[in-house]
Amino acid sequence: MLPHLEHIRVGDQARSIIWQGLERTYHIYVPLSYDKTKQMPLVIALHGGFGTGKAMEKLTLGGFNRLSEKEGFIVVYPDGIERGWNDGRGAEETRWRAHKENIDDVGFISALIDHLAKELNIDEKRVYVTGISNGALMSSRLACELTEKIAAIAPVAGTIAERMFPRCSPSKPISVLIIHGTDDPLALWEGGIRGFAWKTTGRSISVPDMVRFWVTHNLCSTRPVVTYEQDKDPQDGTRVRKEVYGNGKGETEVILYAIEGGGHTWPGGWQYWSEKIIGKTSRDIDANEVIWFFFKKHALK
Repeated sequence: MLPHLEHIRVGDQARSIIWQGLERTYHIYVPLSYDKTKQMPLVIALHGGFGTGKAMEKLTLGGFNRLSEKEGFIVVYPDGIERGWNDGRGAEETRWRAHKENIDDVGFISALIDHLAKELNIDEKRVYVTGISNGALMSSRLACELTEKIAAIAPVAGTIAERMFPRCSPSKPISVLIIHGTDDPLALWEGGIRGFAWKTTGRSISVPDMVRFWVTHNLCSTRPVVTYEQDKDPQDGTRVRKEVYGNGKGETEVILYAIEGGGHTWPGGWQYWSEKIIGKTSRDIDANEVIWFFFKKHALK
């Protein structure tokens, strides 16, 4: 458990809470600028399958931690049970304990938000979720089922589990930023999920279907403003196409960063495996900065 406000330590800390009889662990980064008299936004960053909260911090090259110091927000990196999240795929689609035991990860994240709000001066109208792969699908599930607590999401290299998609009924409009590689070999652009050795590990909807869903839900403009980001690294084999669907209900928007030629990677982050396995990492954008500057525009109404 975190200590009370007057004893909060800044910097990177490993913590845990007990939820439904399980010890749920997480890392939290509290910036030096933390002031218990002032509210701070909270960014929840969810690791991919077989990952950990600490590994998510490494994948981003500490980018959110640096931004938290500069911009004034708190970052938490939770751990899934045995390195996986119950993102809605179901036990027959993966072997992960989170699916087999139908772990209530939505409830855990909700409880974690409540816990941190009691221990820190969190701005509860500015709680955001991002994640990669399994963590991306989990962020989508949270947008579907925990909409009242989350101001915006930013899934990277993952969409929405096909099994739970028909049940996705957000309680309000919510802004969504999607970052996805067109050549992702694991979370396929056209839908579906492959594991290593190219084994199918579940079904997910396509990126275009995900965009259409959120645009329709938020009543955004169906005709996007399309631009290309600067090609900062011509050697990385990628280009970044940005599609903005604005004018949504409650000032929401849906933005797609299509990483043309990009793989199952975090743009600007750590190339954690070889290109032969996960594809290319774009160096034209820094996903940490793109995500945070998207988040900071949105708050719960």
